[in-house]
This record gives sequence, C-alpha cells and structure tokens, in this order.
Amino acid sequence: MNLKNLAMWAIIILLSVGLFNMFQNPEKINASKNKVSFSKFLEEVEAGRVVEITIQGNNISGVLSNGSSFNTYSPNYPNLVEKLSDKGVSILATPTEDKMPSLLGILLSWFPMLLLIGVWIFFMRQMQGGKGGAMGFGRSKAKLLNEAQGKVTFNDVAGVEEAKEEVEEIVEFLKDPKKFSRLGGKIPKGALLIGPPGTGKTLLAKAIAGEANVPFFSISGSDFVEMFVGVGASRVRDMFEQGKKHSPCIIFIDEIDAVGRSRGAGLGGGNDEREQTLNQLLVEMDGFDTNEGIILIAATNRPDVLDPALLRPGRFDRQVVVSNPDIIGREAILKVHVKKINTGPDVKLRTIARGTPGFSGADLANLINESALLAARKNKRVVTMSDVEEAKDKVMMGAERRSMVMSEDEKKLTAYHEGGHAIVALNEKASDPIHKATIIPRGRALGMVMRLPERDQLSVTREKMYSDIAVAMGGRIAEEIIFGHDKVTSGASSDIDMVTKMAKNMVTKYGMSEELGTIAYGENEEEVFLGRSVTKQQNMSEETAKKVDAEVKKIVDKGYARAKEVLNEKIDDLHKLAKALLIYETLSGDEIRDLILKNIKPTRSFKDEKDDNGKESSALDSLGLKPKPAI
Repeated sequence: MNLKNLAMWAIIILLSVGLFNMFQNPEKINASKNKVSFSKFLEEVEAGRVVEITIQGNNISGVLSNGSSFNTYSPNYPNLVEKLSDKGVSILATPTEDKMPSLLGILLSWFPMLLLIGVWIFFMRQMQGGKGGAMGFGRSKAKLLNEAQGKVTFNDVAGVEEAKEEVEEIVEFLKDPKKFSRLGGKIPKGALLIGPPGTGKTLLAKAIAGEANVPFFSISGSDFVEMFVGVGASRVRDMFEQGKKHSPCIIFIDEIDAVGRSRGAGLGGGNDEREQTLNQLLVEMDGFDTNEGIILIAATNRPDVLDPALLRPGRFDRQVVVSNPDIIGREAILKVHVKKINTGPDVKLRTIARGTPGFSGADLANLINESALLAARKNKRVVTMSDVEEAKDKVMMGAERRSMVMSEDEKKLTAYHEGGHAIVALNEKASDPIHKATIIPRGRALGMVMRLPERDQLSVTREKMYSDIAVAMGGRIAEEIIFGHDKVTSGASSDIDMVTKMAKNMVTKYGMSEELGTIAYGENEEEVFLGRSVTKQQNMSEETAKKVDAEVKKIVDKGYARAKEVLNEKIDDLHKLAKALLIYETLSGDEIRDLILKNIKPTRSFKDEKDDNGKESSALDSLGLKPKPAI
C-alpha cells in the first residue's frame, strides 16, 4: 500500500468518526447555540420571563416567555429552587446520565498501542520479504510458474545439444512415465546443471518449465537463509510440502552453492544456519520420508565447493555439464538471437561463429545486441556484417578511444610495437592467424594485434606455446630495434606478464621442462576454500624454486631470441607494415598478409579523393600525405 492510498483511508476514517459523534450527541450542538450566563439567567427569573426549566445536575435548560430556549451552568447557588418557586417557574428535575465514551475518545486512548502493533507488523514484513504475513517466517519463497509468464521451449535453447537431451528425457518421463517404468526404470530424483557463467543453465531450466506440462517451482539458493535461526530448514520443508500437493512437479534451485557448500568448513562449531538448511535439504531429497514425483533441478557454476553428500546418486542422479559451445553450437545460438533483429543479406553467421572462439551463449547474445545498437545509432534499417564486426571488436578489444590525444611519436612507437607482434606472428608456423591490427586505443591498450584460431582448441602444444611467447615479445623487440635500447617504453608490461605466466605454467604444471621433468611443482594459488584447500598447500624447496625460476627465464629468453631473429631478418616488412598502420590505423588480417607476403598495397575508397586516372587511392602511394580515412 502506497502513501497516497494510506492518506485517503486516514481521511475517510476521520470523517466517519466525526459524523458518528455529531449524530450521537446532537443536543450538544444545539445547546452551544443558546448558552447564556448565570447572571443573565437570574435577571430573567427576577423579571418573571422564565416559564419552565429543567435541572440536570448543574446544567439548567429552559424556555422564556417569548418562546426562546436557553441553557446555562449553575454553581451551588443557595435557595435557587425556592426563588424559582416564588416566581411561579415550572421546575423539572432529572438525574445525571452516565454517558458512554465517544468513538473518538476510544480511538485516542488506544492510539499508542495500535501504533506500536502496526510498526511491529511493518518491520516483520520488511525483514521477511512479506510472504506469509508477519508470522510467515518459515514459508517457502518458491514461485509457481505458469505459461503466462513468457514461455521458453527447447527450440529457444541452442548450442548445448547433449545437455538438452539429458533434460528432455526428464520431461518425457513426466509426460509418459509408463514408457520407462515398463522396463523397471525409475524417474530420476534430481539433475545438477554444471557449467561456466552464461552458458544457458537457467535458460535450460526455463525451457523445461515451458515443455513439461507439470507445475514448476523456481527458487534461488539465497532465498532459504535469512536472519532468523531455523528459517532455512523450515522453508525447505515447506517447499517440499508444496511440491507434494502439486505432484508430479519440478523444483528448480538456482545457484545452489549458496546453500550447498561443504559442511564443516566454518570456523565455528559447524552448526550454523546454512548447514542446518543443507541437512534438511539432504533429508528431504533422500530420507525416510518419500517424495515421489518431485524432481529437483539445480544449477551452479561452482561444483567444486558443493558438499559430497549432495552430489551422490539418489539425490542428484544426473550431473549435466553445460559447457561453452563449439563452432557449430555458436552458429546455432546466433541463429536463435538474429531472429529478434533485422539483418542484412551480407551477415554470415558461420563467419561470426569462427571469429568468436570461447564465447558463451550470453556473450553471443550481447554481441548481437551490441551490433543492433550500433546499427540503430547510425540510423540503419538493417544490421550489416560491418556492424557485427564492429560490435565484435568492441566486445573483444574494448571500445575505441579516438578522443585520446596521442603525439606523433607515440603513434609511431605504437605502430612499430604492434607491427612487431604481427611480423613475428606471420613468420611463426604454429601461431594463430592474424585477424586485425590497430593502433587506435581500445580499452586499456594503446593498440592491439588480434589473433583468432582457425578452429576451437581443446589443448595447446609445446610448439604453440613457444610461438605465442615469441609473438608476445615481438613488440618489445621492435621498439628496441627501431628506437634504441634507451627508448624502450612500458607498453610491453602486459606482454611480459602473459609470457611469464605461460612459461611458469609450462614448467610447474605442464611438465614441459627437461630439467625438472614431469612433476607438478606449482603452489596452490587458486581461491582458498577454508577448511579444505588450506591444508592442501604445496610447497617446494628453495633449491627447486631456483631451478623453476631458471627454467622460466630460459623459456622466455628462447622466445625473445626467436622474435629478435625474425624481426632482424624481416626489418623491411616491419617498416612497411608500420607505415601502413600509421596511415590507416586499422588493418585486417588479409590486408596485412597481402601487403607483406604478396606486396599488394591495401586500398580503401576515399569519399573525396581519387587518382587522376579515376582509380581508388592507395595507402602507400604517398605516405603521410592523405588524410586518415574513416574506419
């Protein structure tokens, strides 16, 4: 109830109380009109103009000879009755009435108590989220979904075909249980959806709700535990009670790691509220009390912290992995999302899928949405491939910062730095193909060389790692060769950081060091889960740590030497590419390969400038003389 409605009801109540009091005592209103002083009353008596009076306690009312009425209040005046009798006044005496208190008086007397009760109810509802009234602490907050709330079907879910098949079977079991029970199969009690953020776990659950013609309860893991002790366990019991009433049904718990973390990991006695809730959930899922027809579906991106008792068969019979999609899955996801926007004929979903390795379903949805926003900003009627490419660059590399003021020396240094990366990448066989090179500041970088793999890589070879290290060192080497040892900048800090981490992993995790062999030496630098991981800390001796550092330096130095060798051999290609970058600021991978390998100069159409023979202008025909084209 908002303040406007509350004020309206308050006015209505006050008016009602006033009318009640007015109609309850109408004589009081009339009496106040004809009130006279006691001295005036005595004068009228002496003059003989008083015909009759009524005495009620100390209140006197009467009628004058002219027919007008009056009333007054009498003090303890002596011999008043004798005086009136002598003047021939008709006297009527009545006893004093014990009047009931008015409604307004009752309300005023009880107002403080009513106010306290109202404030208490308000705060209780606020603390508990309002469901179940002021005393509904232990009521479940599970929402019963229906078809009116935006139906999602399996047709809206793409890119996770294996996971979809697993949950489709559950839906089919609910629709036709005899098909499976004929062979003695039992309906699974629970399915746990595991996968990185954005892969479509919640969307898959919504699709189950849309496909299954059974009641579907949805709740978050954080909805169980609040401020009062025992509330979580009570809500779990109430949730399963609701499920029994609507059996067969599906209960979906999103982010179950909020309540399902391993027990005994706290610093206290281990009997905290969350553990009580988890214990009750375990008992309800597989205890003495049978819950037939209730299927529990949960989703989490942290399966490593879940309690082992929660993961065993009989509770969660199926663990469905919802991973990042491959190229075919990405294309299928893109087909789903492009239905919502107007796309041009030049949009090739296969090409977009190839250029987005490692993207989740949420990333692809964001990519399509960004491309639609960019097209709308340009007042286009359809989304073209150029809009999608621009959106992809924005998502992967960050937004362009064209307003950043850079001097010509800084631009030149950035061009040679990025050119160094590109030249080494072109001459390394194991390196990924170059997708784009730019010297336009994006995100936190002044420039960038973006490489995209030709296919999804599930593992990385030793050769590929050495190539990546050499490519990363190419920028620093180019600065050193062109500008000298003293002019080297801090621009390679991110490259050095990446190279160091990769080389350390090669030595300590991947066993790619001949000196140290195939032994894991790395310390446990992952997120510490108190009570479990803290005891798993792996340490190495000082001697081993020195060997690790030496091997890491050897790998990095090897990549450094390889990059230096390539750039010294291909110094002319470096100059050529740097000059092209200074003019065009952004070059595609094909333009770079044509320029370096085939000596074909990149051409772009300018709006106002043409050669004398009418052909399109070239970037390298007149270095530095043409204005920078709009990219």
